[in-house]
Amino acid sequence: RRKKLITGEDPESVYAYYCLHEFHLLPTQYINLSENERAFIIAAIDIKIKQEKEARDKARREMKQ
Repeated sequence: RRKKLITGEDPESVYAYYCLHEFHLLPTQYINLSENERAFIIAAIDIKIKQEKEARDKARREMKQ
């Protein structure tokens, strides 16, 4: 059986992958959440990623000074 790589083409797979590694939530657990719960998790992940990117960008700017 071949392993399928997560390439970012399927957003649901990307969010399930993130949940697995960050929240220790199995993909089946993520998929079985209600639509509202998944929407909340997706929004929370998007906010966290945005904040992390802003922090990285700020650190890079400060290093250049």
